[in-house]
Amino acid sequence: MRIISGEKKGILLHAPPNLPVRPTTDRAKESLFNILENNFHLDNLSVLDLFAGTGNISYEFASRGAQAILSIDQDAGCVKYMKSVVQKLDFTSMEVRKQDVFAFLKQANESFDIIFGDAPYALAKIPEIPGLVFEKGLLKPGGWLILEHATMMKLNHLPHFFDERKYGQSTFSFFKSEPQ
Repeated sequence: MRIISGEKKGILLHAPPNLPVRPTTDRAKESLFNILENNFHLDNLSVLDLFAGTGNISYEFASRGAQAILSIDQDAGCVKYMKSVVQKLDFTSMEVRKQDVFAFLKQANESFDIIFGDAPYALAKIPEIPGLVFEKGLLKPGGWLILEHATMMKLNHLPHFFDERKYGQSTFSFFKSEPQ
């Protein structure tokens, strides 16, 4: 995995091979960040990365100067790896927590500009995530929830949905909080 842009542009990271992850491809990640950069000033953002895995998306936000990144994953190996990268690359704006994503969403009381979620594609509860995010008010006004999921899964019928982008077997579904 490679950091595409920002302060740490070009750094290659090699996650241990035994982690239960499917990192976002560089092509999809680059497209996602082009969309985000056309809609947000990334250096002003607070970001929540759900099912963070190797931290691929979190590192990209950190490299591009996001103000605060909270990365949540329940796998101890993933959390250990992310913490090692945070320390190695001195990503002081990034916090890593070992926790079940659904437990976190049910008890969270913070709000974020961007929430990104890349759950295991086989997880049947993916469509529940937008409801939890919006019920708890976890997005700041004008904030976005972006879910990466298998292209065969459709989320465009859910409230707050406004766009989707397909990249082969992966799709990003976008949801928006109303601006004030």
